[in-house]
Order: sequence, then structure tokens, then C-alpha cells
Amino acid sequence: MNKKQKKVLTRIIIAAVLMIAFSFLPVEGYTAFVLFMIPYLVIGYDILIKAGKGIKNHQVFDENFLMAVATVGAIALGDYREGVAVMLFYQIGELFQSYAVGKSRRNISDLMDIRPDYANIERDGEIEEVDPDEVEIGSIIVVKPGEKVPIDGVIIEGTTTLNTSALTGESVPRDASEGDEVISGCINMTGVLRIKTTKEFGESTVSKILDMVENASSRKSRSENFISKFAKYYTPAVCYGALALAVLPPVVRMIFMGLSPEWGDWIMRALTFLVISCPCALVISIPLSFFAGIGGASNAGVLVKGSNYLETLAGTKYVVFDKTGTMTQGVFEVTGVHHNTLPMDEILEYAALAESFSSHPISRSLQKAYGKAIDQSRVTDVQEVSGKGVIAKVDGRTVAAGNAKLMEMKGIPYQECHSVGTIVHLAVDGEYVGHILIADLLKPHAEEAIRALKAAGIRKTVMLTGDAKRVADKVAADLGIDEVYSELLPGDKVAMVEKLLSQKNEKEKLAFVGDGINDAPVLSRADIGIAMGAMGSDAAIEAADIVLMDDDPLKIAKAIRIARKCLRIVYENIYFAIGVKVICLILGALGIANMWVAIFADVGVMVIAVLNAIRTLYVKNL
Repeated sequence: MNKKQKKVLTRIIIAAVLMIAFSFLPVEGYTAFVLFMIPYLVIGYDILIKAGKGIKNHQVFDENFLMAVATVGAIALGDYREGVAVMLFYQIGELFQSYAVGKSRRNISDLMDIRPDYANIERDGEIEEVDPDEVEIGSIIVVKPGEKVPIDGVIIEGTTTLNTSALTGESVPRDASEGDEVISGCINMTGVLRIKTTKEFGESTVSKILDMVENASSRKSRSENFISKFAKYYTPAVCYGALALAVLPPVVRMIFMGLSPEWGDWIMRALTFLVISCPCALVISIPLSFFAGIGGASNAGVLVKGSNYLETLAGTKYVVFDKTGTMTQGVFEVTGVHHNTLPMDEILEYAALAESFSSHPISRSLQKAYGKAIDQSRVTDVQEVSGKGVIAKVDGRTVAAGNAKLMEMKGIPYQECHSVGTIVHLAVDGEYVGHILIADLLKPHAEEAIRALKAAGIRKTVMLTGDAKRVADKVAADLGIDEVYSELLPGDKVAMVEKLLSQKNEKEKLAFVGDGINDAPVLSRADIGIAMGAMGSDAAIEAADIVLMDDDPLKIAKAIRIARKCLRIVYENIYFAIGVKVICLILGALGIANMWVAIFADVGVMVIAVLNAIRTLYVKNL
């Protein structure tokens, strides 16, 4: 509880004690008025000031105005205790709301702890503390045990264990050593690391995460927008309705029925009507539900860029996956060289050199299998053919390395491979010299993720890949994916998603999960785009609406459950708040409900709705 909340709590306790004490005193009239004004002003002075400022700024109709009018009116009619009680319970409700919002905000602001305060840069053998913004790409930074990794980079010296819980929501540490990539925001737990930076601070993982979190609240859901518009028209309407209730019945009784107008009774009904009608429960609990949902998701390592995306995710019925790096580890290993007319070492040398300018996992696996230093000066005229492979000159000889489509494009006869894996065909000076078999490993939780999605009510799972049909079919069969489309170019993936979108109804949403640069257009086109955040490309993370910080596909089902729980709570609060208020408004207008019922209809409903809303923070058992 912060200082402001403690101050409010102190005022509540003082006002409650004074109100109860004065209630037992045998006082009436002016003395009672003076005594009850003490707890009233202790608990309500700030509400009266806010109401006055609202009137001064021509923004009259808000909850402060409603509370001020209702309580001042009750006191003016001699119901001192009721006037103090309304203000007291209203402040109790506000304290509950403040605490709930603070708890939700802390879940998100905990992420802000990943922001590094400094970077240790190595200059001329000396360690200097500098602002992370000043560190250039290619600089050598030193990260000591207990410090945060300030900028993305590659370890060039040292071995350690990294705490990634702030990024991924997972408490299990990760080992890292020389040659491993590390992302900013991790905490170095053991050894001293020397890291060569690969990005500027503004483009590093930690900066992108913080930017996503800070902008999340600006993207409102349909429910939030509806409630904002609803409150804008609802509050003035109930104020005029209360005025009509206070004036019209007495006038009708006096002029048309010849009866006593009973002004006091009808004014009290109008004031009760005002307290009941206060829209706090809706205006507070709906945004809070989404805010808590985003906070709970971030605590689980799922970053949601806005409550509108949380709402869309809840309606997801179709999930479409990329394969490499999404459902597989993207860790390729050369498992064989077949149909080769050149020695295996020479085949691997040509392939590794031709692919040496690419950052694709296949290129890295070829270089790893080659096992020697790559001399890129031997490589010229590199031409990357999208979705097919690479053509380059190695030692003056033209080398084509890629899939069967590349061989067909070049008119080179090739040998089919009967093994399952990624096949890199190789031709030198137009002559086919063999192919390399590369296998990719499934992610540990990939199969479990598909089962979890189906258990969550996902109607269809689909996989899109540029890989060969045999490989794609085997991966899909191993994972239990319903449909698979293979040998697709980046543009084909967009077209396929367009086709899938046209086949579903409007209420059903389609999510696409990917990690590569070529997935960015598809992530943008799907109803909801989900990117792998740890090893995914910057373009994919930028284009996505939701980012999985630990690249675990099992988190997709969890994110969907969080979204559905959040939306279920939103609708529970809407139906509950409106239902109770409508009943109490009718009872208040008929004179059956008194001010104590009004207090429950306002503060009681708000407290219940707020407590219900913060349930979205708790996602561990989902």
C-alpha cells in the first residue's frame, strides 16, 4: 500500500469512528449537523474539491459530482448519518479500486526493472560505466555477476547462468557460454561476461519490450470504448432523471391531484436514485479487468500490445503456424551428404561458402558442419533467390545451393532424397554434385502445445512452411496438426491466410504464429499475430500483436485462456453491475430502496466488480 492509499485509509478509519461515536450521542438539530460535518469533511473534502473543479471546467457530470450532490442533499434534508455513510463507503470503494489498479500495474511495472541503468564498456583495457544509449554496435561490454545484460549481443568470453524470468516468466535459469547470443534484460548470475553488441540500445530486446508495455494501454478494446461512450451519455441522463424525479411527482401531486407535494420525500428518492446510478462499477472494473489481464499475461511471459488484442485473442478458433523456429527449434544439423560426385568435405565447403552471407539457420548449420574458418573473400556475386536458395561464385566457380525449385529454375537435373529433412541441392558450374540432408528438431513442448490448443476449443490448427512436402507432412503428423501446406513462398503464405480467413465466420478469429522476417506480412494480415520474442526477428515482433518471450508454443494456449478468462470477467461485471443498478433504480424511484440500499448498489457493486476484475491477475493454474 503506498503513502496516498495509507492516507485515505487513515481518513476512512477516523471518519468511521467519529460517525459511529456521534450516532450514539443524544443530539439533534444544529448540534448534530456540526458534529456530523466533522467526519463528512474528513472523508469527503477531496471529492467536494474535485466536483467544484469539474463544474468550473465545464465537466460537470462525473462520479464526484454525483457523490457531492447526493451527500450534500441528504445532509440538507437532515439525514446526516446517511450523508456521511455514502461518502465513507464511496471512499472505501475508491481505496479498493486504487489498490487493485496498483496491483495490476505492479505486475506490468515489474517489467520496468529490466531496464538497465548503465553499461560497462571496455575502452583501451579500462572498464567505463556509460549510458546504454551511448554504446555503438560492435562495442565490447562487460557484464558482472548480478548485473543486467544491457544490450543484445554475442558472448565472446565467459561462461555463466542467466536469469531470464523477467522476460519469459520462467524461473529456470539458462546456461550461456562463448558464441551464444544473449538478449538484454537477462540477469547475469555467475561468471563475468564479455559481450560484443549486435544492436543499439534503442533496437535491443529490452527497449522493444518496454515500448510495447508502455503503449499497451493506448489500444482500447471494444468493451472499453463502449463503456467510455456509455458513461459519457449515461451520467448526464441520470442527473436529469433524478432532477425530474425530485420535481415532477410533487408538482403533479400538488397541481393535478390536490395532494401535499411531499418535497422532502421525493428529493430523498432523487438523491437515492443519484447514488444508485453512479457508473463507477462499470467505468472502473472494465478497464481494470483488461489491465489486470495484460498484467497477468506479462507475468507469464506473454506480452499483449493492447486490450483490443486480448479481446480478439479470446475469440480465436483457428491457429496457423510457421514451422521453422516456431514449432521446431530452428537448430539444424547436417545428417548426411548423398548422391555426391565430389568428396563430402568439398561439398560442405562449397555449400558453406555460398551460404556464408546468409543468417538463416540452414546457413549456420552448413558452416558448423564445414567446421573451418569461412574466408568470405573467396565468395563473390552473391544472389539470394527468395524461397529457393543462393547462387554465388566461389573461387570463380558458380555454385547454386538451394531446394529443388532452384535446380528447376536453373534447368539442372537433380536427385530426389528419400530421407526426411531439409534438402540442400548443390550444383557447381551447372553440374549437379549432390545434396546435403539437414534435420531440424521439434521444440520440446510443440506436441503438447497442439493438444493444449485443441483442449482450449481451437477448431483447426494449420501449418504453413516453405519446406519440402515430405518434411512438412512428417512434422505435422508428429505434432497432430490438422492441415499442412508446404513449399510456400512468403507471398503464398499471405494468400493462404487470406483463403483461411475467407472460410471462417466473422466472429471466429484466426491467429498466426511466426518468428521470421518473411512472417511479418502474415502476422499483420491475420486477425491476431503472435511472434516468438526470444529468437524471433525484429520485423516479426514489430508486426505481431502478441509476443511470446520464451518462444514456447505452449504459451499460446495459456494466452488464449487468459484472454477468455479476462473477457468472461468483463461480461460478468457488465451484467452484474447493470442488473443490480436497474433493479435498485426502480426500487429507489418507487421509494422502496433507501440510502443504504443505494450505498450497496454503488459502492458494494463496485467493490465486488473490482475484486472480480483482479482475478485476471492470477493465471498460474490456467
